[in-house]
Amino acid sequence: MTTVRLTMAQALVRWLCNQFIVVDGEKLPLFPGVFAIFGHGNVTCLSEALEEVKDKLPTWRGQNEQSMALAALGFAKARRRRQIMVATSSIGPGALNMTTAAGVAHSNRLPILLLSGDTFVNRRPDPVLQQVEHFSDPTVTVNDAFKAVTRYWDRIVHPEQIISSLPQAAAVMLDPAECGPAFIALPQDVQEIAWDYPEAFFTPTVHQIPRPRPDRDRLAEAVALIKGAKRPLIISGGGVRYSGAEEALGAFAASRGIPVTETVAGKGALVHDHPAHIGPIGILGSTSANALAAEADVVIAIGTRLQDFTTGSWTCFSPAAQFVSINAARFDATKHRALAVVGDALATLTELDMETKGWTADPAWMKHGRAEFAKWNAALNDYQRPTNSPIPTYAQVVGVVHSKAGERDLLIAAAGGLPGEVVKNWRVKSPNTFDCEFGFSCMGYEISAGWGAAMADPTRTPIVMIGDGTYLMMNSDIYSSVLTGHKMIVVICDNGGYAVINRLQNAKGTPGFNNLIKDCRVKQPFAVDFAKHAEAMGALTRHVESLAELGAAMDWAKTTDRTTVISIVSDAFTWTPGDAWWDVGVPQVSEREMVREASKEQIKGREKQRVGV
Repeated sequence: MTTVRLTMAQALVRWLCNQFIVVDGEKLPLFPGVFAIFGHGNVTCLSEALEEVKDKLPTWRGQNEQSMALAALGFAKARRRRQIMVATSSIGPGALNMTTAAGVAHSNRLPILLLSGDTFVNRRPDPVLQQVEHFSDPTVTVNDAFKAVTRYWDRIVHPEQIISSLPQAAAVMLDPAECGPAFIALPQDVQEIAWDYPEAFFTPTVHQIPRPRPDRDRLAEAVALIKGAKRPLIISGGGVRYSGAEEALGAFAASRGIPVTETVAGKGALVHDHPAHIGPIGILGSTSANALAAEADVVIAIGTRLQDFTTGSWTCFSPAAQFVSINAARFDATKHRALAVVGDALATLTELDMETKGWTADPAWMKHGRAEFAKWNAALNDYQRPTNSPIPTYAQVVGVVHSKAGERDLLIAAAGGLPGEVVKNWRVKSPNTFDCEFGFSCMGYEISAGWGAAMADPTRTPIVMIGDGTYLMMNSDIYSSVLTGHKMIVVICDNGGYAVINRLQNAKGTPGFNNLIKDCRVKQPFAVDFAKHAEAMGALTRHVESLAELGAAMDWAKTTDRTTVISIVSDAFTWTPGDAWWDVGVPQVSEREMVREASKEQIKGREKQRVGV
């Protein structure tokens, strides 16, 4: 056996450089880059190995470990999970900063390879800088925290172990059923050890994402249910997009006369004006989709985990409705008393199309769906229409930004008030141009994801829409994107704090408290000049006062040569309606009459939930 002597860190990096994947007929690196903040635990050995291959495996310097890992997830989403970025940190706080991003990846089924430094296996210098000691278990380090938010976890305590660990990590990240973050802890003393690695370990390998087909018997059961349906409805989830099943879904739905609704993650599989599309469903959904959901007798859920925001905490559907759940992941397919059809979305839709040839739903059902959708579109026009109000609403701002966006420009949003507003108001112009992170509802995803998405596809411009509260939480990748030359357009809607959670607080009987800046314990509320702040990080900026100025600023932003930031004051109390009911905890005992009434209403609302799900 031919061997090559390398340190463990050098061997790990060499292996990464020799992994490939074919995307649309082109052979590409499976791991196209590394986001890194070097520090105690990864700066001596791992950085030395990465520096040697910096022209082959680019390393990008982050400003915050959480944000750089979120950038990796924005990249993964933009590439539809076909390439995987690496993020590496030091031990201690650097590692723990990445746990939030790992949670985002885990909830959203996104691949990322996380590499953190770790303490010494030999324990000779213990306790080392940044080590958190556990008196009863010296094997525990902060890296054990990743076990709760990763699909694959390992700690390398001998240099030979990467030979088995790295292929397993890659397999998990490429598996459509198991896809999620992989974490490998790299103890400092093990990184430096030289080992005679077999050269075969570094043989260039071309990976493929598997397409598991459904069980024939389960597919037959699903076909029987669908053919027996009077009012079938499709829920299109993120799995449709990751499978590349957009065209298959659109063709199947149109030819069989089945209306298509979409989850937050699934939005963008079909364009807004597709003949089968009737809008987003659930708590952030449309009146059209929710109206049909209440009437549907068979619901075909494709590539969705049926989160509470999709199901309206299980009040959107008739108690008698039957579910067919098509999902690559058995765990997701088996939820909520559904007929579980475990398989890839594209493979399953292809077979479903063959097995249902000649059958169509009653044309009156699709006609009903399109009529409801027409009402919804008319309502959106009203919500987005400019008024004489001095402060524009989110819907109006979204409408202007949408009107200026190119057909392929990617809209990015996440937690806060904007998810509901963009899910409802953004009318998708071309497939896969919408990214709203709502699986983990992570404030701070937006700007970082814009940086990663700009890396993933330089032929289009990410448009990031973000609230003032989230901007203040994480904005440093504006600086990152200026440094690296990856342009995005950032639109900041300044509504004076955490406005949407203030809305929920007020709706359940508590007056404004600690959400809007004016309701916080502060010496004196004042407005941040977001344009000047972003300008200090190298961005081109404008603050605008009206919708007309916003439109002109968007036109200008399309012509600039770097990240461009536009800020606008927006209404904190006006929201686009269409919401389904949501189950939240409301105090059953309170001195406030409004809280007591809200509690009664919440308990009454639970009577509509499907039982046994």
